[in-house]
Amino acid sequence: MQDANIDSGRLTVQVGNSIKERRVDKYLHGRFSNFSRVMLQEIIKEGGVKVNGKVVKPSFKISPGDKIELTLPELPSKEILAQDIPLNIIYEDDDIIVLNKQPDMVVHPARGNTYGTLVNALAFYSDKLSSGLGEFRPGIVHRLDRDTTGVMVITKNDTAQWKIAKQFEQRKTKKSYLAIVHGTPELTADRINAPLGVHPKIREKYAIRPEIGKEAITFYEVIESFRGFSLLKLTPKTGRTHQIRVHLSYIKHPIVGDDMYGGKLVYPWQLAEGEPAVQEPVINRLALHAWTLEFKHPTTKKPVKFEAPLPEDMQHLLDMLRKYRKI
Repeated sequence: MQDANIDSGRLTVQVGNSIKERRVDKYLHGRFSNFSRVMLQEIIKEGGVKVNGKVVKPSFKISPGDKIELTLPELPSKEILAQDIPLNIIYEDDDIIVLNKQPDMVVHPARGNTYGTLVNALAFYSDKLSSGLGEFRPGIVHRLDRDTTGVMVITKNDTAQWKIAKQFEQRKTKKSYLAIVHGTPELTADRINAPLGVHPKIREKYAIRPEIGKEAITFYEVIESFRGFSLLKLTPKTGRTHQIRVHLSYIKHPIVGDDMYGGKLVYPWQLAEGEPAVQEPVINRLALHAWTLEFKHPTTKKPVKFEAPLPEDMQHLLDMLRKYRKI
């Protein structure tokens, strides 16, 4: 028999007789499935869980009759705050919304980013959104990084969602990006084939991991060259997290402004090759833009293609390169 009671705000769980040699983190995840196992592991690591009065590790094996004491944080509300944030809508019908995502916008709420996300804006804009890929993600089929701008498709109903999500999963969609990078690749067009995995030391980063990484392929084409910089068109064959950013860093041509992967901010005086001056960077983020997206419309089944024009900050950088760094 497994009992649970709350005493002075602290939760107490009695382990049943049928439970033997189970890790405490797995056991608690089974009991409190609303909390992710990762979150429960963090609570345990921080000393928030005691077994028979002693602080334990996530791997601790529990036994019948053990008394577990823990304090769980309140689950966040499942209500999504609708916020009146302007959206740049490219196209809309009964099934989909296609938009040009602005920079400095997280796609969906998560720990540390509860408000000001694309989902908050969509909740205000439309009362018809699909279930999305998980909680707090209505309408969301795919993602862009916080500082990546460009074309995204949002679905208004679950039928449209699964049809388009399936196209992404089966790599039947076609995406292209524009990036302004440091230097110019030797080849005007090439394929980067390098497997990606989580960085071995920095959890929020990704890295080339030949032994354990997942297949990742990106095609690139040099559109325009400048002294010290170039504009590339990128066509990812796979859709790994941070794929384009890591691949361009891997070939020694990181994206301008992408400090996580070796890119640097550039200033007007640098481009003009003048004296150092106190100035704002030409662009305050990584210079990466989702340019085009092609897929089959979920209802008409006809191929559709959408294009998001280059945002002002990237266009400004491009104009300055054409003015000061033309070859």
